[in-house]
Amino acid sequence: MATDAAAGGGGGAGRRIVVAVDEGEESLHALTWCLANVVSPAGGDTLVLVHARRPRPVYAAMDSSGYMMASDVLASVERHAAAVSAAAVDRAKRVCADHPHVKVEALVEGGDPRDVICDAADKMAADLLVMGSHGYGFIQRAFLGSVSNHCAQNCKCPVLIVKRPKE
Repeated sequence: MATDAAAGGGGGAGRRIVVAVDEGEESLHALTWCLANVVSPAGGDTLVLVHARRPRPVYAAMDSSGYMMASDVLASVERHAAAVSAAAVDRAKRVCADHPHVKVEALVEGGDPRDVICDAADKMAADLLVMGSHGYGFIQRAFLGSVSNHCAQNCKCPVLIVKRPKE
């Protein structure tokens, strides 16, 4: 688990709003919408940017062709995952930088995004969870699952799902 207080700390009287961020445009839109429509312009609110780093795939030591997975290959995969996480959080922080009245924290944890986001909202005592929707259809949701639907059903706090406008 990695946490980071990007701006200020302390427990003011404002709300704690958890925003799920990933590398997709949907989460960036949800964050932007939240800053424009939910966060108090008077200040006092804290945004907690939560990013779920998907667990590293488990590879057998030897694949079907007899190739041994070298430790440097696995380390490279781990570095790439860390870079993707850092880029997603940094991009979200840059969006928040235009709103100096908002305190921003970041939390990056590994695991299934559904569980990471719900657990983070609970741990952070969130007043609200904001997340984007990929807009999957019925069949895609059936095979891939819907993170936003899972969170809406399982989080203890209110969940706001922000859909991107159709283009």
